[in-house]
Amino acid sequence: MATEIKLPRLGQGMESGTIVKWLKAEGDPVEKGEPLYELDTDKVTQEVEADASGVLLKIAIAEGEVEVGKTIAVIGKEGEEVPAEEAAPAAEKPKPAPEPDRPAPKEDEPDMASRVAESRDGGRIKASPLARRIARERGVELAQIQGTGPDGRIVAEDVERAAAAPAPAAPKPAPAAVPAGEVERVPLTSLRKTIARRLTEAWAAPAFQISMSADMTRALEIRARLVERAGDTTKPTISDLLTKVCAAALMQHRAVNATFADDVVELHPSADIGLAVASERGLVVPVIRGCERLTIPEIAAARADVVARARSGKLQQADLEGGTFTISNLGMFGVEQFVAVLNPPQAAILAVGAVEERAVPVDGAVAIRPLMTMTLTCDHRALDGAVAADFLRTVKTFLEEPGLAL
Repeated sequence: MATEIKLPRLGQGMESGTIVKWLKAEGDPVEKGEPLYELDTDKVTQEVEADASGVLLKIAIAEGEVEVGKTIAVIGKEGEEVPAEEAAPAAEKPKPAPEPDRPAPKEDEPDMASRVAESRDGGRIKASPLARRIARERGVELAQIQGTGPDGRIVAEDVERAAAAPAPAAPKPAPAAVPAGEVERVPLTSLRKTIARRLTEAWAAPAFQISMSADMTRALEIRARLVERAGDTTKPTISDLLTKVCAAALMQHRAVNATFADDVVELHPSADIGLAVASERGLVVPVIRGCERLTIPEIAAARADVVARARSGKLQQADLEGGTFTISNLGMFGVEQFVAVLNPPQAAILAVGAVEERAVPVDGAVAIRPLMTMTLTCDHRALDGAVAADFLRTVKTFLEEPGLAL
């Protein structure tokens, strides 16, 4: 019997995804667990494996946004007949011709927005779950949007366009023509739209920042010894040492190893630390789990793996979920100090600058020491200043005496 392939839920909160391309054609043999198609979600583009073995009898949806649980293909035995309802492709129907202008409604008649809302699906506007969520977040009225999906369905891109459109204004004289080639318009990718939406959410949180500088003399010595012992394996970096130190500090200050959502603060038992990574598609934050249980060489190996996969576009949805704390390091670019934006729903994120030699007072004299400035951004709904300062002081202490954290 033929098996319907449905769009899977690849992560918590996923409501839909966009099929980018199929890796198999109709009539091709398929093995269970073999990559079948590429799916673009809010966070990552990844290959999705086949749920069954057989022949790809029909591709029901070739590309575009699809709700979770919708049938997208059929796999079965060669020559097996596919029921008509399964075989019908999800081709977009032509958009209806625009209606002629109508006179303003009378006092006892519904306005245009109401008529638009009532004219779709028997009183219910057709929109994907993701489109509805974005509309709620952006304050966009679905009734005012013309959907471009199948059967006039409103998809996420329709809402994004409506949200970005300027508010109606009185007609103005046409501006002088701009010479061609002076402005380049770059459409936002799905990931870029997600980054914009999440950063907007983060900016709405009541955040505060605190900074401290740590003397990295001992940390650099430890790192040098670890590099010597690494041999042909991944050589630990300052970021790897910092990840281990933060994990140890998070275990002592569990209030910082927290997430905030729906008026609840969740304190997590394990330090699952996200590392901000710049990729060609945009900023992603893969997570290294259980950092408090890993050695620095183990953290280095895990970091090298997720960074390589992030930059080659091979991350999975699970790699980006479940983080309890984030580290963003721009020291390799020579940045001395910066403020990182919160990574919701996490309660805190640590921004790390470059290690620089500075003059500092030591025993009444001036000495040159390698210092690194760290800035902790916190969600004030979950953390108070004293708790955050105590955590950052512990991180500083562990960096200056790494043996206390190892």
